[in-house]
Amino acid sequence: MIRLIVLFFLRLIVFIVFVFGGHLMVLKHFGNPMFENSIVLSYSVNVILAAFIFLSLYKLRKKYNDQLGFLFMFGSMLKFAVFFIFFYPDFRADGEMSRLEFFSFFVPYVVCLFTETLSVIELVNSPQKSN
Repeated sequence: MIRLIVLFFLRLIVFIVFVFGGHLMVLKHFGNPMFENSIVLSYSVNVILAAFIFLSLYKLRKKYNDQLGFLFMFGSMLKFAVFFIFFYPDFRADGEMSRLEFFSFFVPYVVCLFTETLSVIELVNSPQKSN
């Protein structure tokens, strides 16, 4: 079972680094500032939340096996709450949220969600061992 944790972190790091690099290249290509709109903070917060959610689900997998799907959805709600509490007010400070602001949070959100989903599917489908 520890293999699932290692695999999750490897996937998460590889996917997020690849997408972050691509995100920066797209911003540069279109002449947009690369490190504005809290992009580094957005990627960091999404990775930390994804790790927290997956590790929590891993820890709770035996006791709440039948409720893991609901706990997973609660984790997604937690991410949206973080967005609306900490990022949205800054993004809307000028009266509107630009595409760059939107994508600076939701690109890493989608990558982390995809990674979490793959890993939670493996977690649910794996035989219950003592680790």
